[in-house]
Amino acid sequence: MPTPRRSRWNALLALSLACAGLLASPPATKAVILATTTSTQDSGLLDELIPRFEKQTGYQVKTIAVGSGQAIAMGKRGEADVLLVHSPDAEKALVAEGSGVNRRIVMHNDFVLLGPAADPAGLRGKAAGAALQALASAGAVFMSRGDNSGTHAQEKKLWAAAGLKPEGQTWYQQTGLGMGQTLAIAAEKRAYTLSDRGTYLALRKKLGLEILSEGDGALLNVYHVIEVNPARHPKTNAPGARAFADFLVSKDVQTVIKDFGIGAFGSPLFFPDAGKPE
Repeated sequence: MPTPRRSRWNALLALSLACAGLLASPPATKAVILATTTSTQDSGLLDELIPRFEKQTGYQVKTIAVGSGQAIAMGKRGEADVLLVHSPDAEKALVAEGSGVNRRIVMHNDFVLLGPAADPAGLRGKAAGAALQALASAGAVFMSRGDNSGTHAQEKKLWAAAGLKPEGQTWYQQTGLGMGQTLAIAAEKRAYTLSDRGTYLALRKKLGLEILSEGDGALLNVYHVIEVNPARHPKTNAPGARAFADFLVSKDVQTVIKDFGIGAFGSPLFFPDAGKPE
């Protein structure tokens, strides 16, 4: 029968071993907060990429899919660790003011002007500027995201380049929603809209909308990954952000991006660009 002294010793030894075990155990993996545009979510690309990243690294990704403008604002406030966005002017401003670092090109696709098959405004086959002028002349309903997203920023540039100011016109309507929801509303109203090609192709079968204007250089849509600056926002998960950014531009993942969509939609939804000049 153990003596009281030996019992106390055994208890202390057990406590010491338990503490040592706790100290030796790796800490719980901190989540990586990804703020990104709705197009990467609605197209299904993130559903393909994020499980691969989590399996390879052990990190868990918390995705917040909003417009690029909102994602960049989150980065500026330090509410995300890494951004995957497509609003070049706002991206450059974020880096210039010090909240973003290591901005790297990931991929591109393009924007397309969509509308009903009957095309009452006569956009089909026209360049972007001429198509918007035809739309405005006809007073045909146009659904804008109106959410400060990368798509909305590009849309505003296209209107300005066409010499038009649609705000305030009865035919110009804003949803304040993401790309997938805006496409659904445009389809329901048989209206025109601007979309990134990837989201459109992913949802095309449900919409009844057709591509009426495409291929214009003004419709190029480029995505970059940006790490939130830990020197400005020390609570960010800088190692996780760097791991995710490196993952996106890695050779294997660029191949996944190149092939994504071909089987389901007959063409890729995005084109890989890592390492290429801007």
